[in-house]
Parts: sequence; structure tokens; C-alpha cells
Amino acid sequence: GENPASRVCVFLSCRHGNQGLQSAELRAAVFTGDGLLSGFQRLRSQGNMCDVVLEVDGVSYPCHRALLASSSEYFWALFGETTAERLAGSISLPALTPEGLDTVLDFLYSGWLRISSPTLPVVLEAARYLQVETAVSICERFMTDGLNKDNCCRYANLAEHHALSDALEAANQTIATEMRTLVQEGRDDLLGLNMQSLMAVLDADEIPGVKEVELVKLALDWLDENGPLPLLKSNLLLSHLRFGLVAPADLNSLSHRAMATPLIRSQLTRALEYHGLGSAQPIRQSKQSTLRASPNHVLLVGGGRSPDWPEQEMLAFDPRNRTFSPLSSGVPLRLRNHCAVSVGGFLFVIGGEEANGGGDDGARPPAAATSKHVWRYDPRFDRWEAMEPMLERRDQFTCCAVGEAIYAIGGRHTRPGDDARTSVASVEFYDLATGAWRRGAAMPRPLYGHASAVLDNGVYVSGGQGPPMSIGRFAHRMAAAHGFIYALLGMYEPFCDIEQYDSRSDHWTRLRPLLTGSFDYGMASTPAGNLLVFGGRRWSDGRQVIVRSVLEYDTKTDLSESFLGSFSHPSMRSYINSTKIQIPENT
Repeated sequence: GENPASRVCVFLSCRHGNQGLQSAELRAAVFTGDGLLSGFQRLRSQGNMCDVVLEVDGVSYPCHRALLASSSEYFWALFGETTAERLAGSISLPALTPEGLDTVLDFLYSGWLRISSPTLPVVLEAARYLQVETAVSICERFMTDGLNKDNCCRYANLAEHHALSDALEAANQTIATEMRTLVQEGRDDLLGLNMQSLMAVLDADEIPGVKEVELVKLALDWLDENGPLPLLKSNLLLSHLRFGLVAPADLNSLSHRAMATPLIRSQLTRALEYHGLGSAQPIRQSKQSTLRASPNHVLLVGGGRSPDWPEQEMLAFDPRNRTFSPLSSGVPLRLRNHCAVSVGGFLFVIGGEEANGGGDDGARPPAAATSKHVWRYDPRFDRWEAMEPMLERRDQFTCCAVGEAIYAIGGRHTRPGDDARTSVASVEFYDLATGAWRRGAAMPRPLYGHASAVLDNGVYVSGGQGPPMSIGRFAHRMAAAHGFIYALLGMYEPFCDIEQYDSRSDHWTRLRPLLTGSFDYGMASTPAGNLLVFGGRRWSDGRQVIVRSVLEYDTKTDLSESFLGSFSHPSMRSYINSTKIQIPENT
């Protein structure tokens, strides 16, 4: 009475064509040996000892009750002691197709399941109907392994229809990943998608390269194609959209009847209110306004082929595949010695030196004026906006975000009437709620070229008041990871040592030195707590040269790995500030 299907292991053998996975043969080998199956197969091929005939669309399949009952829960119940079919010589299966039944019978008799993408629906239907769970699992594995942009919608519908949770989840993820292509080329497939999958896709946190307004239009077209739906269902579908990512003009132009319900109108109203928040947008984030993009992209702001001639182009670095790509929008001004900080998915570029005049070839150095300007970049609409300027002009200062404020700490500026530069101890903070800069508590002494980091809502500044570092540093960076603060590199340090600060013991510890040093570099942290160091400058034979490498430092193991990055033509950058931010691929 034991079902042999519970004692099988499955082997997968695939043949690949130009379009990817085309067909597959999957074999289940019974642990007790193939002798039993081969014996039944021989009897079946000879027509011997068959005691039941299965009929589908006029096609007959002589079979053996014992094998069917031992391999299928359906036949086990059908041939039970109290059923009328237990002694019937012929059984009709009108719900199946000859091709599907023939394939599943071959599997029961031989242990081989032959599937291709065109035959998958009928084979899966037969396997599910006859409750041959091993064959169902093989079909699900076939679907999951063969997903691509051409079949993901079809496989999602199959998986949803047959309640194959793993295949459904994988298909939904593939649809979200391939949405950009599907919107352009496979819209009919999307309009035929089951509602569960469409809701799962619209709930995805990453849909690369697709603007939210395109998803809104897709959802409304889907409702037209598959409607009319009950109000509850249409509201449920549309509530997965992120109206905060749609421009106000597009929101006001939405006139579909499904948008007129109280629930959706309230979401549209909240989205319009969000767009009107101005400076407070970064601290009033919700899922409705959160970008559908990886939050771990690093932006490189400023820098260039010449230390004196910064570029306006911004580069995005993807830590997952270690690639650089330019953004369509550049920094409004040529800046160096500025600060960049990310809050709520917005990028703030603050102060620095504005480079004007000079030549792109670096032959004539540009004139530089200390700036107090503040620019905010919104990746939702690839747009720069001038914000309230700082109270003081600053360059070679530090910025950090704490709570609902951005702090600008120290730095230097040019005194009115001459070119003398003066370092300052002043601190000011930008109140995101009101959009105004306010004075903060000044540092004990003037500083520039220092570094700062935030740990437990406290701001730590290296080189100022506090526990002395064991190495003097200038033009370096600090970052917090795993409850410690790390100070890396700098202009005047020897041996490229790294220091770790423990705020509980108020103590600095020197860690393993890096192989090469640099200063004026950019630094950002990864979700795992590793530190990425981008470009900068270093000393070589008594002169400063530009560094083009990217270094990753593992704070847990105190190890570093260096690799080359394709910064820009010709792949060199210095004076880099960097920060993590979500960047949709279409920007």
C-alpha cells in the first residue's frame, strides 16, 4: 500500500537552444531498483495482464490497476473497495487530454517525465488531476529553472492556477525584473496576467527602469481588460501603486472610473500633499513615496580627471555587480571640497568651492569661490532644486544627518575683501521640517579637513575636541559600522593605518594598515557594514596623482580588497564625495 513516488529521487537533464531552456527530460529512479518499473512497462507494451483501460477523447490506454493505485492518490481512491469503478474495465477521464495523460502514464511506468514549454500546461493539468505529486514537483522545478521574459507571465498564470507557490513567487519576481521590457514589448502578456501576480508585482520594492506612471496606466488597462471587477478587488489592486512617485500633473489627469472611489481618492490626496511638503519631503516618507529601486547604489558627486577641474557628471556605482554608470542629470555646478548627504531617498549637495572659468584640459586652473549653496536631487523625477542656502560659506567641512536635521560642521571660507582663507568652529543645521538653517553649538576650536560620523544619534568629529587619535589625519573620512567608528587614510598619516573607535571605552585601536593610501576620496558603507573607498589622490615621487581604484574594507575581518573601477573617461576621479541613495535605472 505504500506509494513508491514517496521514495524517489529526481535527476534533471536539460537541452538548451538559442532561446534558452527549450525542453527537459526528468527521471525518477526508484530506490528499490528499476526492475519493477521495467517489468510493468514491458507488460504494458505487450498488452499483457492489463486489467483496466483509461479513455480520453476516444484514445484508449490499457494499464495495470496495481501500478496506478500505488503511484497515484487519485487511482488509489478510485480503485478502493467501496467505489463503483474498482471493478470497471474502462474508466473515462474527460477532464484530461491524450497528450497529458500519455506523458503522465509514461512517467508512472518508466520514471521519465518528458516536458517542453508547449506541453507543460497539459502535462501539469494531468499530473495535478491524477494527484501524481512527484510529477507536479518536477513540472514546478521545470518552470522555476526556465523562467525568462518570454514565458514569465504564462508560467505565473499556470503556477497560480495549480497553487504552485514556489514557481509563482519566482515568476512574479521575474516579471518585476523584466517589467521594463514587458511594458514595451509584451503588454498583452501583462494584460492577461492573473490578479494575484499583478498585485505581487505592484507590491515589489524593485522594478528597474519603469516609471510609476507606467505602472498606473498598466493597472488601469488591466482593469479595462479584465473588468468590471467588484469595488473591493479594484481598490485592492490600485492600493499597491505608489502615487507619491507620480508627478502632480499626471495625478490630476487620472480620470478612470476606478480612481473615483473614496479609498483611491484619499491616496491621491495624500500623494498631492506629499508633493507640496517642500523641504519636509525627505522626513515624511512612506511606502507610497519610496522608490522601487535598490537602496544601495552609491553616487559619486564631483571629482574628475583633474583635481582643479571637477566634473558635473554624477556616477552611480552598483556594489552587487561592481559597475559604474552615468546618470542622465549632472550636478548644477562644478564643485570640489563639498559635502554630499542622503536623507529619505533625496541627495543633498552642500557648500564647497564653485569652480568657474579655466579650461577643461586643466591647462588653466579655474577660479574657485567658497559656496553656501544647497542643492537637492530628487531621483523620482531626475530633478535638481535649489534649497535654502547655509548661513556661512564653507568648504573642506563635514555634513551628517541626525534625526530631522542635516549638520554642517566647521570648514573654512574666504574672508570678504581678500583671498585669505579662515577656518571656522561654527556649526549650523538644516531643519528639514521648516527648510531653514539654524545655528548649532560651536566646536571647541576651528577645524577644516576633518571627518565626522554618526553613532547612536551622536556626532563624532576626528581631529577636534575628544580622545586624541594615535595618528594625525587630514582630508580623511570616518564611518560607523557594527557599533564602532572607523577612520581611514588621510593626507598626513603614515603606513595607511586604520583606526577603530569604541565609544563605550572611549578608546582608539589601530588595525591592519592598507597597502596604499589616499586622501580627498569618497566613502560609503554597505548594508553588511563594509566600507567602500572611491578614488581620491595620493603622493607619488613627491607629487600628487589621481587614484582610480575602488577599495572595499571588511570591518568584521579587518581585510580589504581592491579592484579597478571605470569612473569616467579616462576613468580617474579625485575630490569625490559619495553617498548611498536609491536610483531608478531610467535616470
